Amino acid sequence: MKIVFAPRRQHWLQACAQGSVILYWAWHTPFVWSFLPFILAQLVFAYLVDALIGWVRHGSYTLGFGPFPIVFSINLFLWFRPGWFYLQFAMIAFAFLAKEFIRWNRDGRTAHVFNPSAFPLAVASLLLLVTGTSNHTFGAAIADSQFQAPGIYLVIFLVALPGQVLFGVARMTWAAVVTMYAFSLVYFQATGTYFFYDTHIPVPVFLGMHLLFTDPSTSPRSELGRIMFGITYALGTIACFGLLEALGTSSYYDKLLPVPIMNLLVKVIDRLAASGALPRLDPAQWGRALTPGQRNVAWTSAWVATFVTMSAVQGVGNTHPGQYLPFWQNACGAGSHRACDYATELLATYCDSGSGWACNELGIARKNRGQPDIRRSCDLGFAPGCENWKRVSSDLPPAARGDPSVGELPILLRGTKGTLAERDSSRLYAKGCAQGWRQLCG
Repeated sequence: MKIVFAPRRQHWLQACAQGSVILYWAWHTPFVWSFLPFILAQLVFAYLVDALIGWVRHGSYTLGFGPFPIVFSINLFLWFRPGWFYLQFAMIAFAFLAKEFIRWNRDGRTAHVFNPSAFPLAVASLLLLVTGTSNHTFGAAIADSQFQAPGIYLVIFLVALPGQVLFGVARMTWAAVVTMYAFSLVYFQATGTYFFYDTHIPVPVFLGMHLLFTDPSTSPRSELGRIMFGITYALGTIACFGLLEALGTSSYYDKLLPVPIMNLLVKVIDRLAASGALPRLDPAQWGRALTPGQRNVAWTSAWVATFVTMSAVQGVGNTHPGQYLPFWQNACGAGSHRACDYATELLATYCDSGSGWACNELGIARKNRGQPDIRRSCDLGFAPGCENWKRVSSDLPPAARGDPSVGELPILLRGTKGTLAERDSSRLYAKGCAQGWRQLCG
């Protein structure tokens, strides 16, 4: 078999960006760090599959960095648990087989139809949803742990910048982020709550907007087409999240399911962009004297300015109001059933983490179904919980409430992140007051 070494800039640059995110994420998450050898094993397997396909199909193998972005991208979004880990290798094999066999003619030459990493992720997601076997994966743990890494939005933004400039994909990312942020603001004005609960744009979705759907080979060629592509990704993710939530199943797959459908629409999008039906919206009409490289820099600059502005107004970042319990309790009091359900979920999480105050509030919220929570509150030493335990033992509704102890504040003030390391009482009270805990003010 003839071996030709031909590294493509698109592949190694994407691999550097994705690898940087993985290492930063692993540095702050021990269980991710322990998973790195499994990612290495997948890389070896990917090269073997790629070489085998090249040998059987073409009698030669083009050696480069192509397997890296496929493996890294898959591992940024989905891991199977140990008993089912063979399916991780199945996803990688499927990615290379789909790239080799599912092709079409585009711009006068043959090209693969689907994004090589997004396609197996979407197929696996659909199968997991249909079979109800999401518990065989670490999908939810991946999303939660990515959100825990400090400054993760900034890290994703920075590592993706070189590719944004060189490959002209800033248009897609900019359009996707702005569309989703605008939708979130409209939803908040209409309902008084946040669509994605604790953020305008979840970290995995923000990651997908930079390092998943932006593959230049499977996206539109024109500027307007790429903007439409970004808008489609945002709206598709929103629709999938809403549908999955309404079905009562895992909404984690929202950012994975739309991409293959979008890949099938790229020809239609490019034809629509070139038809002149939307002349005033076509950015190709602006700055015609600029070279393609200069236009890429201009769009990336616009995206940088947008990101900085959104960070300043908490559009992205780690201090979103929806992270904290008081926001949802207030929205619940204003009549939002969705807010009441989510406030109950937060209380259950804090109760499981050892907050007697949260267990007591959870028992009161659950009324006659909250006896185990009231009992746990008393076991944790929360005096109103013990009083309520006496009441429910006498078939009376729980009614006693109290303020949380300072020892519980690192649990309660964490929001949807990890338990706080801060233990200074004055700082904890100040932090709680800023989050909307009125009983902690003054």
